[in-house]
Amino acid sequence: MRLAFGTLGRYVAGRFTLAMLGTFAVCASLIVMIDLVELLRMTGRTGSIPFLSVALIVTLRLASHIEVLLPFCVMVGAGVTLIQLNRRSELAVMRAAGMSAWQFIGPALVVSGMLGVLSTTAFNPLAAVTRAEADRLLAELYGREASVLGGSASGAWLRQQGVDGSSVLNASAASRDGRTIYNPTLLQFDAEGRFVERVEGVRALLRDGYWQFEQARVARAGRESELFETYTVSTYLTPDRIGDSLGSAISLSFWQLPDVIDETERAGLSASRFRVQYDMHMSRPMLLAVMVLLAASVSLRSFRSGGLQTMVGMGAIGGLGFLLFSEVSRQVGVAGLTPSVMAVWVPVLVALCGSLTVLLHQEDG
Repeated sequence: MRLAFGTLGRYVAGRFTLAMLGTFAVCASLIVMIDLVELLRMTGRTGSIPFLSVALIVTLRLASHIEVLLPFCVMVGAGVTLIQLNRRSELAVMRAAGMSAWQFIGPALVVSGMLGVLSTTAFNPLAAVTRAEADRLLAELYGREASVLGGSASGAWLRQQGVDGSSVLNASAASRDGRTIYNPTLLQFDAEGRFVERVEGVRALLRDGYWQFEQARVARAGRESELFETYTVSTYLTPDRIGDSLGSAISLSFWQLPDVIDETERAGLSASRFRVQYDMHMSRPMLLAVMVLLAASVSLRSFRSGGLQTMVGMGAIGGLGFLLFSEVSRQVGVAGLTPSVMAVWVPVLVALCGSLTVLLHQEDG
């Protein structure tokens, strides 16, 4: 598309980029304030935690929040850009020069596509590293409150075998090397599958063939719970298996996910959440382009013809509805109720077809 790389195309792309960055700045500021207030509120419950540590966690979590905000910011940025061009009659001049809507939407589509590729291949690995570190600090400083702050109250349960029999293990976070987990809970069974004990601790360290729980509370059937400074439970697990299975999917980068999916499925565990996360990364360039088309479908009506405010309001509701539909579909995919490809791509394709239909109707009748 020739216009996308010409002088006018660079002008439209620049306006779109500035509007998108402005939206990013506003949304990021709101998220930082909300996250900081929530952490400070939880700090009052858990005891004295240095403010610098709280600020560090908020900063480390920001990159992963930006990834979630990206489609919304692209949609708002595209809408604001087209409305400003429309209000200043610049779109009217472009149309008078014989340009169609597809030509002056082109630069925003190019920018959004490039942004999607860079977000998946370059920014996501950085966000994954910072999120993993934030999860570790969160679990270490806030204890069991971290599961609430992290938005995953139930965590991930992992089956394991050991000399003592089978068991299932849960933790709120795992360090990157997988040798340390935080707020672990373990349910131990004997060789016949009968429940033996429940073990909870502040953290657990993976040693050669066993877990070493620190400040452990052990509850057995028919007996009162006991406290131990350290408590050991046998296991055949390796650090890589722990980090991949108990870690958050959002803490894994795009480049790590294929290996994690393969290892998780070979271990006989469900890899649905990892597959959905991987397909979300793959669909991001198209998703951002669809956000531009959604914004364009409600922002190109002339100010003089009236009804623009109504169209923009409908577009905002439609965009938020699409994001909600995408999240519901994602959760269905994570639960394993539908293939991850369908859970991720169906909402994107539905929005693409809908926005193209509206634009074709507006432009070509």
